[in-house]
Parts: sequence; C-alpha cells; structure tokens
Amino acid sequence: MPNTSTRPKRGRRNRRVPREDPARNELVSRSLESAQQCLFNQDYGTAFVHYLLVLNLAPVLKDFASESFRFTLFKWADELDSLGRIQDLFDCYEQALELFPTDEVIINSMGEHLFRMGFRDEAAGHFHKALKLKPDYPEAKENFYRVANWLVERWHFLMLNDRRRNHKYQQAIQKAVEGGCNTVLDIGTGTGILGMCAKKAGAAEVYACELSKTMYELACEVVTANGMNGLIKILHMKSLEMEVPKDIPKRVSLVVTETVDAGLFGEGIIESLIHAWNHLLLPPQSTQDPSRPPSQAGRVIPAGATVFGMAVQCLEIRRHHRLCVSEIGGLATAAAGELHSPVSCSSEDDSTEPYTTERLSRLPGGYTPLTEPFNALDIDFNNVQELEGLCSREVSRVRLPVTGEGLLDALAVWFQLHLDQQSSLSTGPKEDTCWEQAIYPVQTPHSRIIYIRHVQPGDELIVEISCRDAYLRLCSVAVARDGRDLNAEAELCSALACLGTEQSSGPRDYTMLECAEMALLNNQPYHDSFRRALAKLITNLKDARSVQGPSQGQGLEVMPLTDPPSGPMDPGPDPFYVLDVSEGFSVLSLMAASQGQVKAYSSVEKTQHQAVLRRLARANGVPEEALEFWLNQVEDEQAVLQRPSREKLWSAIILDCVETCGLVRQKLMEKATLARCLLEDGGQIFPERIVLYGMLVESDTLLLESAVQGQEPTLGFNIAPFINQFTVPVHVFLDLSTLQCRHLSDSVELFILDLMNTNANYTNRDVKVQASASGRVTAVPFWYQIHLNEEISLSTFNQDSHWKQAAVVLHQPLAVREGDWVRLAVTLQKSSISISASIEEEAGETGTVDC
Repeated sequence: MPNTSTRPKRGRRNRRVPREDPARNELVSRSLESAQQCLFNQDYGTAFVHYLLVLNLAPVLKDFASESFRFTLFKWADELDSLGRIQDLFDCYEQALELFPTDEVIINSMGEHLFRMGFRDEAAGHFHKALKLKPDYPEAKENFYRVANWLVERWHFLMLNDRRRNHKYQQAIQKAVEGGCNTVLDIGTGTGILGMCAKKAGAAEVYACELSKTMYELACEVVTANGMNGLIKILHMKSLEMEVPKDIPKRVSLVVTETVDAGLFGEGIIESLIHAWNHLLLPPQSTQDPSRPPSQAGRVIPAGATVFGMAVQCLEIRRHHRLCVSEIGGLATAAAGELHSPVSCSSEDDSTEPYTTERLSRLPGGYTPLTEPFNALDIDFNNVQELEGLCSREVSRVRLPVTGEGLLDALAVWFQLHLDQQSSLSTGPKEDTCWEQAIYPVQTPHSRIIYIRHVQPGDELIVEISCRDAYLRLCSVAVARDGRDLNAEAELCSALACLGTEQSSGPRDYTMLECAEMALLNNQPYHDSFRRALAKLITNLKDARSVQGPSQGQGLEVMPLTDPPSGPMDPGPDPFYVLDVSEGFSVLSLMAASQGQVKAYSSVEKTQHQAVLRRLARANGVPEEALEFWLNQVEDEQAVLQRPSREKLWSAIILDCVETCGLVRQKLMEKATLARCLLEDGGQIFPERIVLYGMLVESDTLLLESAVQGQEPTLGFNIAPFINQFTVPVHVFLDLSTLQCRHLSDSVELFILDLMNTNANYTNRDVKVQASASGRVTAVPFWYQIHLNEEISLSTFNQDSHWKQAAVVLHQPLAVREGDWVRLAVTLQKSSISISASIEEEAGETGTVDC
C-alpha cells in the first residue's frame, strides 16, 4: 500500500503559451513582403537577406517559404559566382544550411559549386550526404557518380584485381622486412594495402601518407577494419611536407611506393624519392661498409625501372592530335594554320603536356610498329645522386632503324618496374597489365614549316630523350634517309620556292585544341551531315519566305547596322539567324554563315580560337559581318539561350547534346525547352531527336574496372567493401569496337529524346530484348543515333566518331540462355541513365538485376 503520508510530488506546471509580439510579427510580415517584391524585381541579394531575417525570426514559416528561399539562394549564388565573390557565395550556403540542415537540394547545390571550383573531396561529401538524406535523388546520384570517377579513379579497381601485381609487391615487401628493414614508410598509400603488407610481414613500425582526403579516409577505414588501427600511422599530407621528428619519430629503413603513372615519372616519384632520401630514409647500404645491418640502411621498393619506346603508326592517335583533313563541311582548312592538341614534347612550348595515355591493345583500328622496341632510360631509385642528376642530364639522341613503312604518328612508351633484384612488373602493350602506355604524339615543331612523317624500312628516326620538370620527354626530331635529314631538305626546298613570291617561309600560325576537339574536326561525316541539314533548312525557310512575299525579306543581303541597340548586333532586314552553342571549338556556325543570307553566331570563347574562325571565314569567302561571337555580346554567360535581338527569333539553334565520354549532356532537355521558345516559325533545333541504342554483353573487363571482384580478401585484407562504395554503375570513354566482350544480343532501341516535341518524351521505358547466345549479362553498352532531321542522322558508334561509348554495368551478372527474353527497365532522369535487367518467364519475372 502506498505511503499516504508521503508528501505528494509537485506536478509539472503547464507550459506558458508565449504572448504574441506585435512588433515582431509586423517586422516578419514586412520583411516577407519585401523579400517577395525583391524576388519579383530580380534583386536576389536583397531578397536573400530578407528571407534570412524572416526565417530566423519565424521558423514556423520554413515550410511555406522553402521553395522561394531555395530559388533565391540559387540565383544569388550564381550572381556571386559570376562576380568572383566566392567567400560570400559559401557564406550564403552556410547560412542557408543553418536554417535547412537536412535539405538535400541545398546540400547538393553547394556540392556543385564546390566541384566546379575544384574542391572535389568536399563536393563528394556533400553529394554523399544528399544521397543519404534522399537515396533516389537523381541530381545528387548523378553528381556523386561523376565526382567518384575523379576521387577514386578506375585504375584503383584494376590494380586491386591484378593478383599477379599484388602478389609480387607483397613478396618483395616481405623479403625486405624479413631481411631486416623493420621501419617502413608507404608513400601515396591509396587503400593502405602496401603498408598493411609491411605490417603483416612483421615490420616494427609502419607509417603511410596520402594527399587525397577521400583516399586518406578510405585507408583509415581499411586499416581499422583489418585490425591494424594504431599499428599503422596514416598521415593526410604529401610526403614532401613530412619531417623527422615532427611527423615520424626517426628515419625509416624502407620506403614502398607505387606513385608511378604510364609515363613512369608523372606522379612525382622522382621528387618524392629525392626528398625521402634526404629527409626520411636512412642512408643507403654502402659498398665501403657492407657489415652495416639492413635495419640501419635505407632502400626503396621499387628499386628502379627500365623505360622502353617504339615508333608507331596509328590513325586513332593521329586524328586526336593533329588535323588530318583538307576540308571540313565544305570549308577549306589551309588558312586555319597549324592546329594540334596540347600534348607535345617539343622543347619550344612549355605549356603543353608531354604525353597522354592509351591502352594500345584497345585502340580502334589498332597500331603498326615502325621500329623495334628500344631502351630509352634506366633509373636506379636507390641512388639519390642519379635521381638528383636526372633533370640536369644532357639531352641524348638515339638513331632508330625503321622496320616498317607508314606515317609516324607517335612514340609509345612503357616500362619494366624492378621491385627488387629478382622480381619485376612490365607495363608493355602485349602484357596483361592494369597500366596503360604513355603516348608521345609527333607534332610539327613550331620553328618548321614542313615535317616529314612518312617513313620506310632503311630510314632512321632521330629521337631526343630528356627529363625536364621531372617528366620523361621523348621527341622525334628528324627522319634520316641515306644519311640525309629529310626534314631539313624539305624546309630548304620550301624556302627556295617562296623566294621571289609573296608567300612567307616563316612559321605557320599555331593553335592548340583539346584532343576531343581535334577528333571532332577530323570527323568528316559529322560535318557533312550538318552541312546538308543546314542547307535543307535554309532552303525551306527561303521557300517559305518567297511564298509570303518580298516584304518578308526574300533575297536580301546581310547588312550590319550602325549604332545597334543594346544586345547583340542586328545584321539587317530579315537574314536567317543561326546560333551554335556547341561546347568548345566548333565550325558549325561558320558552315551556316557560308550558306548565304545567314547571320551566324558562334559560342567559341577563346580569342585564339575566334581568330582561327575569322581566318577560315576570309579564306572561304564568308562576309565578315555574317559571323559573330555570341559570348562577346551577351552580358550573362549563364543565359546563352536568348533572342538574337528584341524583335528577332532564331532560324536554327545547334545544341551540343552528347558529351565526348558517351553521356547525354547535363540539362539538355531544359536547354531544348528554352530553345524551342526562341525559334521562328519553321525554325529547328539541331539535332531534333536522339535515339539511344544498346545491347547485352558479357565482359569481365568491365567488371574488373568497376569494382574489386570475388569473395576472397585481397592478399588476405578486407578492402573490397570500402573501395566498392565508389563503384560507378555507368562506365564512360569506352571503345566498344575493341572492348573485350561477348555480344549476347543484337542492338535494340532503348530510349528516345525528342528535342522538338516535349510531349513525346518520357522518363521510363521497358524494353524486351532476346538473347542471341548463352552467357552472363554483365553490362549494357549504349550509344546514340543523332537525327538532325527526318532524313539525316549520324551515329556516335562508328570509326569516324569523335564520341566514345558508355555502358551500364549490372550490380550482379544475369545468367541467360540463348532465346531467353530479357526485360530492360530503362530510366533516364536529367542525363543520368539507369537500367535493371530481368528474365521474362511464363510464370513471371525472375532474376531481376539493377545497375
């Protein structure tokens, strides 16, 4: 029985209802009204300040005002971005996130700004957070997939799946540790695998460093999951910044690293090893004191490398690095000057990259060796004097006998990495390796007018080899035949031919274009298709105007206005206005201007590129006033799609629809919707329609490039669950023609994007495809048929295409038998594509697999 004499507990008093504050309510009301008025007047900065005041004073209005607040924030952020007020921009986002800390749209938008400004690690964190809040948020998903390719490059998966490479590194490290190297530093640890190998082998102290924030955090997770937390000290810093005893207590006896790229030195291994020898490693074993134990001497794994090279002919390399055609869409190209990619080893241009990378075995069309492989360089990573003297070495010249006939397109380079005296790894083009090869395209030196590229057996190539700025550089400088320099002779003949004429024998104008832009210029079917489509449209519009009568401008010439009104120039009475908003360098506007009675606007931005178009216009008889540069005239580059003038509309708008990597461009359909509103009657968007095609394939290569495969741990370490978080279901920059795969079906139409008819579009579609062979469906590669009009189209999957293909990799392979029907559920949101696959059976559907 309860103790009735006990003093009753005092109950909780009712919460007092706060009294209304009339002055506060009046301030909120006035500020909300002012925010809405400023928003209407497009005064986004003032509107943002008013919304901040309203929502801080009256949080109950958050639901009511959230959409308007977001819109205001995004508009104001874009203005701040265009003004370069970056700190103010991020301050606004921080203030917004204090009010809406779980708003996935704001978090994702801040990530987009961070990514554009180069803060990829921070951007990834925001995209990942937005996805956790809303897993099906398409914009955040697409952004995370894109940034994941930057943060955890696909070669990480290839290397971890390369059992031979992993085992050899483990053996070399184990041998060194068991031989007495008991203090270890892993430079550029990545997932932490080499440091864990050292600890597992019995090293007393293991340190590791990693510059990438994403990979540093990943390595910490991996090390902890494998029970080595506290046993391996991981530092988030460059090895060049490390000091003893500030960062590690004493010098170590072993450095392990794999900071090598396809060109061997491109990830800074020379600089980092020089610093390590001078500041972090014990002195090397001396021949004068062989009795010193290994624990008191320093060494490096890998111990050194041998670099090999070979001259090759390859059309795929050629068309990505120099102009190969004399005509583009009916325009003669001679006046363009020398156009080439920014990849060059010429000592005359420090602004270029010395090499690019390719997997020679997967290049469309293959390659032809023009010389035997030659030894270009030997380097000892355990000799600090040799490392320090590398960049000061004199340029060496080698003479290479030509063994095959063809055009000299590039020098291909690979290396043999010597882990120790017994073990090595090769990155050669005939090896089953996770590395690509370095490609040094042969460009015409700026000081020369003519450069002979055709070689034949009996000739000699003269190649210069040097190491400048810690990059290995190989440059073909001459072709010798019967002891004579063919290039020097050709130049002399050219100079003599110019004597007494107005022709100049000086160097030609040089302009650099991106590799993809060079490939685009060399894509003749692309430009021929656009020329025919533009000609047909202009002809149809002329016919329509002739029916309407001369008052509508039939046969009128393009004439410039004096004192034009604000905005872009109006060229005169009723020309046809064409706007090309292609990304990068494009000649489509010039092709349109060459049609006559057309005022064309180009979105080419760089001054040097505009000069090329002007030279081409003059040389091809296009009036100067018929071509303008749109970005020179619009005030806001974000608002490229607008009228040519207040009273005019566009006859044609050319949109860049597909990225070179094989994906639909972001916000394409939004741009198409706006573009349709800016067209005159009978006007057209190019292209008018895009059809997406795909097929079922079985490809172990795509699986190996997408995630760490198999159930077994990598060298006994649990790594896969952590790095596989960065698996991206859509692979880009594929060459489907050379991809190692088995086709399990014919190609099938997957999706249609209609840029001229909004009502015809959809976001989801089910497609049935019949398996033509038994196997495991691991991926669905896809490409596009781009329809410029009803009659003219071009494919992104042919030998001339400057586009690559892409593929959706299924999360789990789907087993199929020949004759099975597979249902593909295709979703395209924004520019992000996803596909799930299942087998159709009479009793229902089984085996559903999502990407």
